[in-house]
Amino acid sequence: MGDDMTNIVIGSGPAGRLGSYELGKLGEEVILIEKNHIAGTCLNEGCMVICALSDISKFIDSNRRFNEYGFIKSQIDISYDKIVNKIGETQELLRKLNQMENESVSNQVIYGEAKINGDHIEVNGESLEYDKLLIATGARPHIPDVKGSEYGLTNKDILKIDDIPDKLNIIGGGIIACEIANIFSTLGSEVNVIVRSEFLKEIDADIKKYILKHIMNDVTILEHTDISECGKNKVVLTEGDELEGIPFFATGRVPNSEIAKDFVDFNPDNSIKVNEFMQTSRDNVYAAGDVTGGWQLTPVARMEGICAARNMANYLNKISYNSVPQCISLNTEVSFVEDERIKDVETETITLPSIAGPNAFWKILTGDTGLTKIEFDSENNKIKKINAISPSSVSDVAYLSYLMRIDSPLDEYCDFLEIHPSTDTNYKIIKNLWL
Repeated sequence: MGDDMTNIVIGSGPAGRLGSYELGKLGEEVILIEKNHIAGTCLNEGCMVICALSDISKFIDSNRRFNEYGFIKSQIDISYDKIVNKIGETQELLRKLNQMENESVSNQVIYGEAKINGDHIEVNGESLEYDKLLIATGARPHIPDVKGSEYGLTNKDILKIDDIPDKLNIIGGGIIACEIANIFSTLGSEVNVIVRSEFLKEIDADIKKYILKHIMNDVTILEHTDISECGKNKVVLTEGDELEGIPFFATGRVPNSEIAKDFVDFNPDNSIKVNEFMQTSRDNVYAAGDVTGGWQLTPVARMEGICAARNMANYLNKISYNSVPQCISLNTEVSFVEDERIKDVETETITLPSIAGPNAFWKILTGDTGLTKIEFDSENNKIKKINAISPSSVSDVAYLSYLMRIDSPLDEYCDFLEIHPSTDTNYKIIKNLWL
């Protein structure tokens, strides 16, 4: 490779793609190696697929509502194979744009399976020397060790099924399980969610109650229930009962860390161990994204990739995981964030109806516009926790989480001028807290 300082990035998901792009912008020489498709799980099998299908489920939900109101009369004929084809076409366009973006800063993109061999990377029969290495190989779905698990689908298979399943048995009780259940129940599937402990156990109890009553009331939730066996079109519960329907595993994710085994230190869950600079146990080797465990979120992976890249280019910076906003993508979005630094202080809780914001008007008649629940440190004028259900909760909570991340008192928010109705809810939330 000559005398140039070469950075190699393995994996082009959110962490690797943004990390390599940042390195390129900083004038560094970069080789980005991708095993399959650029943009990783998010675009090709994960978040973007969920977003695409959620857009359709929201449309179906709105169509149903407008038909019930009587000012639109329409029937929807869903063609799942055409949905899949159009998602595929969109993915192709985005892959090209993502590759062009990296190449625009003179990065080289190589497709092939990489192997680490000391201070060299083996790929496609070549041996590439690196000065600094970023491992961003992501994660994959966890498959439980049960009989017939090979019959179970995961998020990797959503675009491979031929048609909308008549019956679907989702195993798992987290956010992915919730989103998949919402999508396919809206598309017309009869959906069971089988949860070993509690459904959405990390979500506020009032928020969970609202989701089950107003958003996913046609989904059957079986808590404290486990399976002993899967079939092609069935699951067998541990008590012996049998449920018809395709099994779908949403039981967590496993880091793709095998590439670095015996090369860098691991955490107990086999994710790659990194410090606050995204640096591994080897000074010139970094890791970012899902392969490091922790937050399994695209924005966090991006943040980690950029942090790693800047440190690789000798621009020292640290990662901060405070007040990370999250969302459950349903027919009405659910968003939440917490400032973990606010401890041992008295807080008050305020619950507000969510009646403002975009796409809320036609939900007012049925009273299912959502709710916003806020835990507030009134002495220091700061938000500790927000749980919001509304069509605009994604942007609302993202804006407010920024104030939380920079430790800003809420009275500084008076300089914020909202655009009606897109950020209208922010003003309503703050107004109820301190104006």
